[in-house]
Amino acid sequence: MNLRFSIAGRIALFVTLLLALATAAGAWASQALSPWWLGWVIALLVALPLCWIGVQRILTPAVGVIRALTDGADSLRDNDFSISVAHDRSDELGELVTAHNKLGGALRDERQSLFQRELLLDTVIQTTDMALVLINANGQVVYSNAAARQLFNRGRPVNGHRFESLLESAPSAIREAVATDRDGLFTIEGDEPQTYHLSQNAFTLNAQPHRLLLFKQLTQELGRQEVATWKNVIRVISHELNNSLAPISSLAHSGQTLVSKRGDDERLATIFSTIEDRSSHLKNFIESYARFARLPAPRPEKIDWPAFIDSLRNAVEFRLAEPLPALDCRVDATQFEQVLINLLKNAHESGSPPEAIVVAAEIRDGRTLFTVSDRGGGISEEVMRNALLPFYSTKATGTGLGLPLCREIVEAHGGRLSLVNYPDEGLEVRIALPNPGAGAG
Repeated sequence: MNLRFSIAGRIALFVTLLLALATAAGAWASQALSPWWLGWVIALLVALPLCWIGVQRILTPAVGVIRALTDGADSLRDNDFSISVAHDRSDELGELVTAHNKLGGALRDERQSLFQRELLLDTVIQTTDMALVLINANGQVVYSNAAARQLFNRGRPVNGHRFESLLESAPSAIREAVATDRDGLFTIEGDEPQTYHLSQNAFTLNAQPHRLLLFKQLTQELGRQEVATWKNVIRVISHELNNSLAPISSLAHSGQTLVSKRGDDERLATIFSTIEDRSSHLKNFIESYARFARLPAPRPEKIDWPAFIDSLRNAVEFRLAEPLPALDCRVDATQFEQVLINLLKNAHESGSPPEAIVVAAEIRDGRTLFTVSDRGGGISEEVMRNALLPFYSTKATGTGLGLPLCREIVEAHGGRLSLVNYPDEGLEVRIALPNPGAGAG
């Protein structure tokens, strides 16, 4: 078993032993030599070099360890935590080396954990649909995510660019919103208006002023809130009207039965019959709105698209633009069939020739894009603004639920439905659906 000595203890023990030997040798030499002090001088001259050599042999390994610890400390200062000091000592320096190695290991683990957290945070920021731009005091973009690159530079890198130069090619609505230095909503006009919320924050980072801009698209969210509001209205109206229609229809039927048994006034029987018919019609009308408010969640599944498109031809006439590409998007077949049939029937009702009603599909930007186009008369700007709102209809007997129902189904699948109007040339309805594993975009 190795005995544990401190450095000071080793030196003290060596010096003590050496002094004892020198004293004994000096005492013996003083008796053997004349004059007597010559023995002590000889013993001292022999003991001092031996003492120096012994202390040096004891301290030399310690000096090597100290130098290694100095190099290790320099590495820690340079954020290099991979270096550890090897040793086989059991003294104070051994304890110091062990503490140094533990410190390096703790810092290494902490940096790895910090790196993993930063990677996770960057992944979340890069995949969010909120556009994020960080600008330094010189007006340069120092950080941005994928949504910001798509918004300002068509997906190309923007880090290092001056933000003012990026704004020059951006829509005027974005420039005006950024110039206010305040949070707020703005809308980018176009074939499909897009509503954004801009949040602006100023703060100090690394002793330098920075500015953080967050652009959140609210178009779908506002649309969902609008539809949800209409659904609540529909539920209330359906409940109240059904409570009144049920007894009216029942009483009308009972009254008509009594009149037929008594053989009385034929005109009264006609009145009761009319009341019953109109009550039934109104009930069916309300039930169609209630079905819209209770639309079930879709159950997407893999679809045999060529067979699916061919099955639509049994319900309505149209032309396929070109052979279908290999489509991978998944939908609820029943609900999506209802969407396409509604759109194709609208196209026929627009006055378009049947051969000019075209269905097309393509893969674009990681999404599947379906289009249904016609060559009818198109729609006005007012109709375009209100076409996707429940209850709005330009038909005398329309319920105003066709296009809103289509939009509701498409958005429930994580997609987007938009209208592109070509006045005097027709209308194109676009449906963008996400592919498995692709972002919402």
